[in-house]
Amino acid sequence: MIKLPEPIEDVVVNLLRLANTKLPEDIGWAMEAASGWEQNDIAYTQLGAIMDNVKKAEHVGRPMCQDTGIPVFYVRGKFDSSIGKDISRAVERATRDIPLRPNTVDPITRENCGSNLGPGMPIIHYLPTDDDFTEITVLPKGAGSENMTRLAMLNPADGVEGIKKFIIDSVLDAGGRPCPPTIVGVGIGGTSDVCVAMAKEALLIPLDEENPDPVLRQMEEDIFVVLNGSGLGPMGLGGSTTSLGVRIRKCACHTASLPVAVNIGCWATRRASARITGDGVTYSQGVKF
Repeated sequence: MIKLPEPIEDVVVNLLRLANTKLPEDIGWAMEAASGWEQNDIAYTQLGAIMDNVKKAEHVGRPMCQDTGIPVFYVRGKFDSSIGKDISRAVERATRDIPLRPNTVDPITRENCGSNLGPGMPIIHYLPTDDDFTEITVLPKGAGSENMTRLAMLNPADGVEGIKKFIIDSVLDAGGRPCPPTIVGVGIGGTSDVCVAMAKEALLIPLDEENPDPVLRQMEEDIFVVLNGSGLGPMGLGGSTTSLGVRIRKCACHTASLPVAVNIGCWATRRASARITGDGVTYSQGVKF
């Protein structure tokens, strides 16, 4: 692991504070753009209330949503096994100090440990590379959007149209429950578990970053147009702003398989990253994943 100018625990607490109190710039710009084209009065009011809430959260340094989610971490670069303990301590401290709502419970007894920890928590994905840095990314995921996750093992004959139909149906069936306008993360291919993981990872891709795959880029644009023409609108109350963006990742899959997964991010799709080098720590919300 890179020699640190400050403890990992402090870095992660700062990351959680940044992710929960400040909306990423690209999402903020997308929200402003939506306000410009929205013709529905109720929808326009909802977008205005969201942006007002975002500004107040950043000003007072408090979470922009009461559901501060479950923090999902991605650790990339050079690191050693001790980083997991540092992240766990940071989550407990951040829950107390920011504060974050204690959301994690035992799935059977529903007992809450009060610290956003517990068996298997926090969720950390380790991605070791030869890069000369340690990078920690956090994606706090609330239940309203996470509960709308969908996976389909389509027939390969369903093709692109079948994929698009499943994605669109998943978002529209979710209605107002994931607090639209949403960001739609999609995974295509791999195995079932890899596909669902890709859908969540897709939420880390900034909205102003163009998909390098022309086929996927066209699919993103097509789905975006259909969703915003659906009339669902902000909070499901009607309007032209159902989605702020669609992000798709893909992976090769078995010739007899076509997995497709949808993981929705609410309007507060929160993310933040810290890259640690020998020169210091650089924080960013324009995550390059």
